[in-house]
Amino acid sequence: MHLQPKATSSLPSPAVAAGMCQHRQRNPSPSKSLSLNLSLSVSVSLSLCLCLSLSLCLCLCLCLSLSLSLSVSLSLSLSLCLSLPLSVSLSVSLSVSLSLSLSLSLSLSLLYFTRESQSSAARFAAPSACWLHLQSPISTRDEASEDAALLRPQPRLWQQRALSTGVRHLQAAQPTTETPASEDEASKPAKKGFFHFLSRDAIVARPDYNRFLNVPFSFLIQLSVGSVYAWSVFNAPLTREIGAVTAAADDWTLSQVLPIFSLCAMTLGATTALLGPWAERQGPRAVAAAAALAWGGGLLITGVGTEFHYLPALYLGYGLLGGVGWGLGYIAPVSNLMKWFPDRRGLATGLALTAFGGGAMLATPINEFLFQLYFETPTFLGSADTVQMVTEQGRRYAEVAGELKEVVVASKTDIGALGYDNLEPGVYVAGSGNTGAAKTFLTLGTGYFTAMTLGAAGQRVPPAGWVPAGWDPSLAAKSDMITTANVHHNTALKTPQFYLLWAAVAGNAIAGVTVMSCAKTIMSDVFGAALPGIVTGGFAAGYVAALSGVNMLGRFGWAAASDYLGRKNTYFLFGLSVPILAGLPSLTNYLIEHPSPVPLYMFCGGTALVVSFYAGLFSVLPAYLADLFGQKHVGAIHGRQLTAWSAAALGGPLLLSTMRNSSYTSAAQDLVSKIDPAAFERKFGAAIDQWKHLLDTKTVTIAHLMDIAPPGTLDPTPGLYNTTLYSMSALLTAAFICNSLLKPVDPKYHLPEGTDVAATAPVRSEK
Repeated sequence: MHLQPKATSSLPSPAVAAGMCQHRQRNPSPSKSLSLNLSLSVSVSLSLCLCLSLSLCLCLCLCLSLSLSLSVSLSLSLSLCLSLPLSVSLSVSLSVSLSLSLSLSLSLSLLYFTRESQSSAARFAAPSACWLHLQSPISTRDEASEDAALLRPQPRLWQQRALSTGVRHLQAAQPTTETPASEDEASKPAKKGFFHFLSRDAIVARPDYNRFLNVPFSFLIQLSVGSVYAWSVFNAPLTREIGAVTAAADDWTLSQVLPIFSLCAMTLGATTALLGPWAERQGPRAVAAAAALAWGGGLLITGVGTEFHYLPALYLGYGLLGGVGWGLGYIAPVSNLMKWFPDRRGLATGLALTAFGGGAMLATPINEFLFQLYFETPTFLGSADTVQMVTEQGRRYAEVAGELKEVVVASKTDIGALGYDNLEPGVYVAGSGNTGAAKTFLTLGTGYFTAMTLGAAGQRVPPAGWVPAGWDPSLAAKSDMITTANVHHNTALKTPQFYLLWAAVAGNAIAGVTVMSCAKTIMSDVFGAALPGIVTGGFAAGYVAALSGVNMLGRFGWAAASDYLGRKNTYFLFGLSVPILAGLPSLTNYLIEHPSPVPLYMFCGGTALVVSFYAGLFSVLPAYLADLFGQKHVGAIHGRQLTAWSAAALGGPLLLSTMRNSSYTSAAQDLVSKIDPAAFERKFGAAIDQWKHLLDTKTVTIAHLMDIAPPGTLDPTPGLYNTTLYSMSALLTAAFICNSLLKPVDPKYHLPEGTDVAATAPVRSEK
């Protein structure tokens, strides 16, 4: 009686009928079951091999990080308490910590392998169980559930590739309907462990969660990775690591040290571009934990490389691992806070990046304190007039305890730049002191790892569909530049808006990143010789800290202001950097002829405003991208857009170091042409025609040449950066033009209606 009505009412619609036909075509015939079983077996084997490989990699990473962390703590304790050399302390500590960390990391990696292998076996067992069920005609199944399954959205491209293995294909075609063996078994809670703690499912907040509670935990992460802007504080110690008070012949040059920061920035861009989509899927807690491991471990490796004076270790630790940690630690809090504050995108990015901008303000005094704590004074032999020295192959030697040892001659300017007490100009034995840079890196690595781990533990994501109370997403678009649609992160690369904004960001960033990464060096070079009574080592460090404070305030202020001014208009205001940088060389030229503090104060004010624009550039950028491309994929698009910052960080310091070296050589050559050859030979122990070789070995410097220059000779040091400033002004002009050309994205690039969430709604979790 009821069969005929049921058959009539369950006739599929044309769309469902077409889907059933495609479904039948996709299902393999029974004759191919053997090949399917073979493919399943191969897939299971490959999955287990992959799990084993990941387990081994996890073991190595954990072992390295844990052993370095333990060895740092032990080595610093031994070095400070027993007065042992740091190299000896590291050797003893590594041997002790390796055994402890190896056992712990093996246990964790074994746990990971067991968990993943069990999960893989469960995934591949399901297709075999449902195979016989798939062979039955569709008419014998539940029509309603079949129609609902066919009307589900089609899988993404990466899922379709996974379906080709015959595993996810079968699971998507017919979900399993198995029931638990018993009610007791069904009532058991799911197994939870360390990896579940890091997963996105474990950090979904309650509907009544206060979204501002996420801010302080994000601050811990951003403060740690934001300390990268204090890199200029490390330039001077690293370039005199052997000489301690001034550079020795074998010390690294500024052109060798600056690319470390540039490589770190390049790695940041590559990390955010390649791992942006992955970070969106994994959630902020797992991403922040990975950032803590990379950033802290990178600093530890940098400290070890500095202690043994091995430059590739600095490129590996700070440049590569540090860049990965910087990139992951940068995008995780920003993307997450934008989900919590869809009604105030500018405020969200401002909150996330305020601490990032202020990281260097906090790190600069900490670094200076650690330098003074760990500084070891080299052996002092006396003034340059009282010590008998010889010059061989550009190096200076003096007799110490019956044997010749390499020495360095520290001028009054060199001692004043250090800012340490109980030091005087004269001759010091090279290699007998320590700048404290190695121990500083080791201490910072341990501290930042701890802070970022705590910040990762407190991360939460909003539940799916959450919106702030009283906010209507349909009323969010108030300008033509704010879209209500969404653009996929791969499609965004096909739009001209992506590349115009990329050029605008790169051109604007090159000025700020150059000033931030070389602030202390620029201040010491330009004003240290002309105003030695004002510009001391402490003044230069305070200048770096002040720039960091401006960086912090600029990120919050410009981001919040952009909610009212508009993103494009805010970027127009950043074009004021052009006349500022173009006018700074006039100040330095005036300083050369008329030494006074007025150019100093104007220089500080101008560079502070440039850094403020630089700070706002990146705090407004995520909201600018959300306005242009929608909020759904803004995290991944933002990660790829940050490659512009990497290009600026690579080109800016490289441009500065190249032009500075060229200007330095030209200035030294001009001074040599004015100096009496006899005075030159008495000062440096070599003929004047060897000045270029002596300059390369750092025996001849502009400061030393000024000591024997004729009276009335002007010091050319303040003008070393004039060509760099003019070049950056030209790049800023090009960035201003690119921003003016930005228009709304063409609707042909938008995702179709119904295939994505609304642009103004929070980004939902991707399973």
